[in-house]
Amino acid sequence: MFSISEVAKETGFSAHTLRYYEKIGLLSAPKKLGGKRQYTAGDIRLLQFMKVLKNTGMSLEDIQEFLLDGCLLESEDSEHERTPKVQKRMNILQKHLLTLEQQRKEIEMVIRLTEEKLETYQEMLEGGHKDER
Repeated sequence: MFSISEVAKETGFSAHTLRYYEKIGLLSAPKKLGGKRQYTAGDIRLLQFMKVLKNTGMSLEDIQEFLLDGCLLESEDSEHERTPKVQKRMNILQKHLLTLEQQRKEIEMVIRLTEEKLETYQEMLEGGHKDER
């Protein structure tokens, strides 16, 4: 079990943010021991993945829907109960993957244009091509 400060350190979310996400229902309330939040390794993995999703532009609404059922790896749900939860998460991730693929295409285009611009400037420094694009 991990304290909120340990989870904050491991995930990059502040303790304040973790409590806020719990308050708005983005994160399930962890078990408490002596009034202190106790997180599992599964909670940390889930929060780390949430951080990645957030950093890659997934909406908070989709993240909230994704996290609604907590850590499925530690769930004691039957296969019948777990299947729709897993399918829901797969749908959310498939939608996000399409967004990421579009972002990758845009980034590749920016990289290509930047490389061309650098090449043009290098030629200008070498006294060659003077037509700036």
